Amino acid sequence: MGSVRWAFRCGSWVPSRSELLLAARCIQREEKHRIGQFVFAKDAKSALVGRLLLRRFVCEKMGIPWSEIRLERSARGKPYLAAPLKVSSDSGPVWSFNLSHQGDFAVLAAQQGVQVGVDVMKTTMPGSSSVPEFFRIMTRQFTGYEWSIIQSAGSEQQQLAAFYRHWALKESFIKAIGTGLGFNLQRVEFHLSSEPLTQGRALRQTKMYLDEEQEEDWIFEESLLDADHHVAVALGPADKPGSATLSSSLQPPTTFTLLLFSELIASASPLTEEDPAYWDTFRMKAEAPQRQRDTHTST
Repeated sequence: MGSVRWAFRCGSWVPSRSELLLAARCIQREEKHRIGQFVFAKDAKSALVGRLLLRRFVCEKMGIPWSEIRLERSARGKPYLAAPLKVSSDSGPVWSFNLSHQGDFAVLAAQQGVQVGVDVMKTTMPGSSSVPEFFRIMTRQFTGYEWSIIQSAGSEQQQLAAFYRHWALKESFIKAIGTGLGFNLQRVEFHLSSEPLTQGRALRQTKMYLDEEQEEDWIFEESLLDADHHVAVALGPADKPGSATLSSSLQPPTTFTLLLFSELIASASPLTEEDPAYWDTFRMKAEAPQRQRDTHTST
């Protein structure tokens, strides 16, 4: 079964004028306009890269020409392929794909024949409160067992890393099932692998309990993009013709491939005319809110 794990480091990407204008030409006009409305460059870059990752995936893995790809958003904001609706039947089981961007990275995970959700989280110190106060505010998001694991992790930095690891797992599941904000996060409880996460390796040992029952049909891949970024991929059964049985179909887990900008747009073709004013607007944006810049500097 086909599998894709891509990442792009948005945080350190300082696009040149030609790069930004080319990227803006290679996405749909309404998406270009939406991205142009972001106040901060960090958010604009993450959203722009996310659209390019999606289009590259659909073009290269689903075999649809770049100019024919039509992406739209569901009522919950989840992107989906709207056109062309007919994909070649010999392309194998249906692809599922999902995006996430947070911290310094945008990521895409895709798999054939299963449901996919992905979430990336950066371990950062709380901006306006102490770690204990931050945890108190977030109490209802985790079970008692999960809090015991988080708060016994060691130093405050290690506790935060455990917190964001659990958060990424929960978000990956929520995104895979598509329920959004109405889902009670205490219904799901994660039991982490005793094996530590390391860069350059993906683990699949973590187990999920839903309503106190272990879910055998869900698999979670975890890896580190760097020392500060956890990424979790949820893989679950898809109730569709051609769906795979997870245990029998999945290849060994792979880590995320870090793409260069040249690779991100290798298959791209411009959809609109060049818009010099887009660059002028972009370069006037601050990179991020002052609080985020201060937090980033202190960690």
